[in-house]
Amino acid sequence: MFNATVRRAVARAGRPVAVPKRNLSLHEYRSAQILKDYGIAVPRGAASTTAEGAEKIAKDLGLEDMVIKAQVLAGGRGKGTFDSGLKGGVKLISSPYEAKMYAEQMLGHKLITKQTGAAGKEVTAVYVVEREFVRREAYLAVLMDRATQGPVIVASSQGGMDIEGVAKETPDAIHSFKVDIHEGVTDELALKVANSLGFSAKAVPEAAETVKKLYKVFKEKDATQIEINPLSETVENKVLAMDAKLGFDDNASFRQEEVWGWRDFTQEDPDEVEASKSNLNFIKLDGNIGCLVNGAGLAMATMDIIKLYGGDPANFLDCGGGATAKAIEKAFELITSESKVTAIFVNIFGGIVRCDNIAKGLIATTQNMSLNIPIVVRLQGTNLEEAQRLISESGLKIFSFTDLDEAAQKVCQLSKVVQMARDIDVNVSFELPL
Repeated sequence: MFNATVRRAVARAGRPVAVPKRNLSLHEYRSAQILKDYGIAVPRGAASTTAEGAEKIAKDLGLEDMVIKAQVLAGGRGKGTFDSGLKGGVKLISSPYEAKMYAEQMLGHKLITKQTGAAGKEVTAVYVVEREFVRREAYLAVLMDRATQGPVIVASSQGGMDIEGVAKETPDAIHSFKVDIHEGVTDELALKVANSLGFSAKAVPEAAETVKKLYKVFKEKDATQIEINPLSETVENKVLAMDAKLGFDDNASFRQEEVWGWRDFTQEDPDEVEASKSNLNFIKLDGNIGCLVNGAGLAMATMDIIKLYGGDPANFLDCGGGATAKAIEKAFELITSESKVTAIFVNIFGGIVRCDNIAKGLIATTQNMSLNIPIVVRLQGTNLEEAQRLISESGLKIFSFTDLDEAAQKVCQLSKVVQMARDIDVNVSFELPL
């Protein structure tokens, strides 16, 4: 629910980008190891975090046809560009020397792709594998379908390319198969999926077995996504998972300690990682009005109304039902870490948490952090009157409202004043409402 809600919220806020998910994603080589453990065929190879290690892997493979792949948690690696000047995060190689040479230009450098944005992502490992020659490439995924609240298998005979592009240009080439969670993937269903992949008759039986094994991974590893692109038929009619993207449910992390031990924090936004430690759902946006809200739905409404009155949200920050004083302080630290923030809008519905406790947390945080930007607070719910009294008697520059429209108008107004003052390098006092 979180991912879908946040995607809608961020889209409303005017930021058409991929939203970081709460689900764990693994590097390709880690995903390949899991598939191999379940008897699913993958290309021979290994990963290394050093150029010398990549050279040794290539030497051990003893092949003239190999591939070295930069390991980052983003798509479009093959067409990406490194800050080292190297173009392409996937390279064909024919010797250990080339493996070392390319590894030196990849490791420790940032790869910029269509999914990473201009900042790019640092390459923490390279994956050296045997180059396989294939006759057909297909797409296969096992996902959770929100509409049916159950698993679904998505298959296409057009693999090895951007599946979103296939969906747009040739939607009939994509087939969906619902999975009864009680029955799992039966032999009949596995055969139907295999027949939709466009493989030869010789490869269909192995493809059907692969479908069943992938669903087993999905179920036993608490996965939310298993995407194989491409799932290929080789010239010898063997079925290989040539590339794999696996995602896992964070609610099941206690059951999947090994998998979660493979989490690569360098691939995640540091602020978002820090927020998760305090049970805050935080995503940076491009605006200048910081938002602190409890509940993803209320966060959506808050960003909507800020946009309505001419403002621009700087973040999505849902503190959930645990809006303690400590959580509020951490939230303010995250919000104000961006120098472009010109005002903070706190919109809390005091149902699970009491408004007076929120007010105490706000007052303590404002005093401790010596904030010099305006804070607009809209509270509703339990102990509202006491919360208003605490804020009014605090002597701090906190503007308190009970009406959402009035609060949103005020925060947008104050944000513009601060921005204009910054533009002409003038300090602004907020002793009285403007």
